[in-house]
Amino acid sequence: MKLLRFGETGSEKPGLLDEGGIIRDLSGVISDLSGETLGDAELDRLRGIDPASLPTVKGSPRIGACVGHVGKFICIGLNYADHAAEAGMELPAEPVVFFKATSAIIGPDDPVEIPRNSVKTDWEVELGVVIGKTAKYVSVEEALAHVAGYCVVNDLSERDFQLHRSGQWVKGKSADTFGPIGPWLVTRDEVPDPLDLPMFLEVNGHRYQDGSTRTMHFDVATVISHLSQFMSLQPGDVISTGTPPGVGMGQKPETYLKPGDRMHLGIAGLGTQTQEVVAAP
Repeated sequence: MKLLRFGETGSEKPGLLDEGGIIRDLSGVISDLSGETLGDAELDRLRGIDPASLPTVKGSPRIGACVGHVGKFICIGLNYADHAAEAGMELPAEPVVFFKATSAIIGPDDPVEIPRNSVKTDWEVELGVVIGKTAKYVSVEEALAHVAGYCVVNDLSERDFQLHRSGQWVKGKSADTFGPIGPWLVTRDEVPDPLDLPMFLEVNGHRYQDGSTRTMHFDVATVISHLSQFMSLQPGDVISTGTPPGVGMGQKPETYLKPGDRMHLGIAGLGTQTQEVVAAP
């Protein structure tokens, strides 16, 4: 299934994208795509519904983040071999873990703001993993059974804040609008191999990132298992699993976003995002 949330910011309703590309309203069936509604039993119930029996959503509504009420927004750094080479850094012995503030989350096509005093706002197309069942001390073999589905994430970063403003990377990762998620939550049964997904990102029509999840250093199951040794993962938590090469920091000369730019990015089977870049008010 391709699940989504539509409507004005803060008032999104759950929906389903049918095989004809029509949005169907799920608000009469579930209250939101969040928490316990992402578990296997609830997703199986949704699969049993004939999409044609659901109301059609008219027009072209705003698409919100495909998960509501996210508890944790966890990111994995330097997780693509070719991106680590681009950054001139060695591959880590264990996953590099950092967090983004959940207040950074926006819809896939909402405007992205350049933070005040920013000089190096960068882009990163990433595979997002949405947890559907609590994971605590799970093995690699058990890990994928805890996934509700997958989505596209743009892990925006302010590199100067991230690297030169002291402390953890979170300062450069958490500005408002730095976490577009969606458009769809594609359930795990429709993604049999999350390690074979082409992905891309363009700025103003120029393709900077053109990679694949095949070059991941730590695969999705390993990442989930590893994280679950340090914290429980809860339904609705989002894990952003790293980016392939082609980020602005890796260009020669370095290239960063500015107001007026337009990003377009996507992952095969998971949909695309388009964001206009604006100055923060």
